[in-house]
Amino acid sequence: MESDFQTSFIPKKPMVEERAVASRPVGLLTILSIFIFISIVVVSGGLYFYKGILAKNITQMQNDLNLAQNRFERSKITQLQVLDKRLSSSNEILANHIAVSPIFDVLSRETLKNIRYTKFSYDFSGEKNAKVDVKMSGQAIGYRSIALQSMLFSTNAKELIDPVFSNLSLDNNGNVLFDLEFSVDPSFVDYKQMLATQSSNTQ
Repeated sequence: MESDFQTSFIPKKPMVEERAVASRPVGLLTILSIFIFISIVVVSGGLYFYKGILAKNITQMQNDLNLAQNRFERSKITQLQVLDKRLSSSNEILANHIAVSPIFDVLSRETLKNIRYTKFSYDFSGEKNAKVDVKMSGQAIGYRSIALQSMLFSTNAKELIDPVFSNLSLDNNGNVLFDLEFSVDPSFVDYKQMLATQSSNTQ
């Protein structure tokens, strides 16, 4: 008796279940990280080569300097270095040096005949834009002479800043003793500028 049993060697269903692998999208952070990494590599390489070029240039300049030094006598170079130091020191001294002769010129021009000075001193800190403070003592014939002298300084001696008479007293002969204080602009007593002015006037 024959049965209706049929045998098929072709499976109707796959033996292993296939899974679909979904492709993940590349994130912005990943792209940015890759870009930064590539930039760092490129910059590092550029710096490495630039460092080599700099080292080569330094070596070349050192060789050029050695060749230039060998062209001159060592003793001559030493003399020039000493001269340069002396010139620098002279310029520094000249820049801080003041000439009080312009003050004396103003005083001799604007002082009354019945007033004479007995003491003179000045103070200059040397700082930029610092005024030169002048202190003087003197003797006058009468208080009226001091009043007239104060007016004369205020109107005619503009170089003298804020002249003030103080400590008025009489000596044994009836003369008035006084102290005088004022200041001047540092440019007015600048020795370097005075030399330049004198040089231009002689030409």
